[in-house]
Amino acid sequence: MKDIKEKVWDKNPKIRNPASRLPKELVRSAMLETKEKSRMAADKVGRETGEESPVEYAGNRIERVEQRAGKESASAAYRGGKKLAVKTYEKLKGQRQKQKEAIAAPLDGETGNGGTSARTEQARAKKGRTGAGRSIKVKPEAEKTIKEAGNRAVKTAPRMVKASPVSSQKVKTQAILQKKHALTSMRAAREAKRAAMRSVQIAKQSKKTAQATAKGIKAMAEAAAHAVKAAFAALMAGGGTVFVILILIVGIIGGAAFIGSSQSSEPLSAEVLAHTPAIQRYASEFGIPEYVPVIQAIMMQESGGRGTDPMQASECPYNTQYPNTPGAIQDADYSIKVGVQYYADCVREAGCESPQDMDKLKLSLQGYNYGNGYISWAIRNHGGYSEANALQFSQEQAAAHGWSGYGDPEYVPHVLRYYSGGGLFAGLFGNGQIVTIAKSQLGNEGGQKFWSWYGFDSREEWCACFVSWCADQAGLIQSGAVPKFSVCTDGKNWFQNQGRWQGAGSMPSPGAIIFFDWDHDGTCDHVGIVERCDGTTVYTVEGNSGDAVRERSYAIRSDSIMGYGMVVY
Repeated sequence: MKDIKEKVWDKNPKIRNPASRLPKELVRSAMLETKEKSRMAADKVGRETGEESPVEYAGNRIERVEQRAGKESASAAYRGGKKLAVKTYEKLKGQRQKQKEAIAAPLDGETGNGGTSARTEQARAKKGRTGAGRSIKVKPEAEKTIKEAGNRAVKTAPRMVKASPVSSQKVKTQAILQKKHALTSMRAAREAKRAAMRSVQIAKQSKKTAQATAKGIKAMAEAAAHAVKAAFAALMAGGGTVFVILILIVGIIGGAAFIGSSQSSEPLSAEVLAHTPAIQRYASEFGIPEYVPVIQAIMMQESGGRGTDPMQASECPYNTQYPNTPGAIQDADYSIKVGVQYYADCVREAGCESPQDMDKLKLSLQGYNYGNGYISWAIRNHGGYSEANALQFSQEQAAAHGWSGYGDPEYVPHVLRYYSGGGLFAGLFGNGQIVTIAKSQLGNEGGQKFWSWYGFDSREEWCACFVSWCADQAGLIQSGAVPKFSVCTDGKNWFQNQGRWQGAGSMPSPGAIIFFDWDHDGTCDHVGIVERCDGTTVYTVEGNSGDAVRERSYAIRSDSIMGYGMVVY
């Protein structure tokens, strides 16, 4: 009996809750069983009340998830779970049956003291220490626990099914990332567009700034030129000690002039330079002596100075010696005379007051190519010259005459590439330089500065010394353009011998040397420098005029004027 008792007690150990020793599979089976019972009960209640039970709700949720995630994976998971639940339920049912049989069966070989054993077992049963007692007392708590676990299983069932290859959360995350990427791309595109717009605005502003700067530099250079002209007299009168200031000023304004110069002219040919004396002579004769550089540029464009018709003036109305057909003139000097005379008409028709009046100068140049009828047409219809109306006039004339073309619509830029524009410092260099130097000495009395420079120990008639001093200061004696002379007759003879003499009654160029004969006996009595000529009056700067440097004026046909020495620069 002892062995039997020990065997029984070993087989059924005394524990308060035998369910806690069950494997996890039994717990899951119990949960599934409870879930099934709960579902059946809920379905029964739902059929009676017509409402959707929690189990039905969970089932519907599972069904919807199955449709989204894929029916095959959900069905496979369901079948596997159901099979496992059935197996576990059968195993649990067998265990409970064995427990009931062990408790109800009588003990084998029970002796007299077996009653005591029976009573002891009964007492223990009353105290709840037997297996059956424990099963009865624990059941409500276990059922409650199992029900709660079943409810949790129902609630979490959809999450178990959602564990699919591509979850909805992952899809949402990817969608959010794509949206963020798209927004980033849009922002980058907007920034790029704004940057491009800023670049365009900066470029426009830079262009405006450059234009304003160019205008400012030009204005500065012009102001500097006027300042130098105004101060030149004081600098020259101050002698060598002040000459350093002149060098500094010239250096400063020279830099401004270099910066402000937007164009540089192409060089003139040797042939054009050889025709310069004739150009100067006829420019003075027809009242446009200051336009010599312009006429040189026209000759460069027309022929480069080559041939018997360097000004291409055969078709001009002033050509009366040769046919009015291209290249008909066979005398270069006659071509220059006719061309300069016709260009003088264009200058007056355009209303051009100086070679620096670029708008009207361009009008006069295009008129030389088209004929001065273009000038009146352009003023009447457009107010002046422009590249557009030059092209329009050419097209209209070609259509009216049935020609393929008419003239050169780009004649103006073609000529201007050979023209320096006179420069901002035309009064300091070139024809105007000697005039500027001469005017700087206005007011000097006695002339000691000039006759002592020439080498005299005492006063001499110093008009020729004054002219020679001005020419020397302008570098014209060193270049051979003007001789150094103290006797008026010597100077006149030199210009005549060099072929640079211009007769009385003609219009002189600024900077020309003017010779006088007061007594009308053929002997030169006085000399000065031509400041300008307006076609009727010659304006001069003369030394020893009443023993001082003074400005004078004469009628262009005054019989006191012997003629002019042309200064070739």
